[in-house]
Formats: sequence, structure tokens, C-alpha cells
Amino acid sequence: MYLTTEKKKEIFKKHGKSEADTGSTEGQVALFTHRIEHLSKHLKQHPGDFNTERSLVRLVGKRRSLLDYLMKKDIMRYRAIVKELNLRK
Repeated sequence: MYLTTEKKKEIFKKHGKSEADTGSTEGQVALFTHRIEHLSKHLKQHPGDFNTERSLVRLVGKRRSLLDYLMKKDIMRYRAIVKELNLRK
């Protein structure tokens, strides 16, 4: 499995308030980013996998929604998470 419990805790500890705080916007954006990277690698090897492609598009949309919410709510937190995860080039 690509995402173990320890890896999830590490992501939430690094980007959220604590490893038990799975509801923070930053933690969820970081988790979605990790999943998006994994699915992107999978699609490079299996270009005909349309179910995975659909899942990837949905995840990107969810992440975009969370980032839009964060931008409206607190622009400094938005800028910090975008810089930390290298989402904008």
C-alpha cells in the first residue's frame, strides 16, 4: 500500500496542527497532494487507466476547492501551504 498509517500521521504532523488533527485544511491539502503525486506516477505507467484518471481529476478539484476556501479565509496560511508544497511554479 502506498499510504500507510505512519505516512498519514507524518503528513498531518508536518502540515497540520498535530498528527491527530486530520481535519485541518492544510493537512488535507497535503494529503491530497501526496495522493495526486501517486496517481500521476501510476498514470504515466498506465496511460489507458481511465478510472484512475477520473479519480485524479476529482482529487485535483477537491484540493482546488480547499485551497480556494483557505485563500478566502486566511491568505497567509494559503501562501504558506502553497509555498511548502510547491504547488505554484
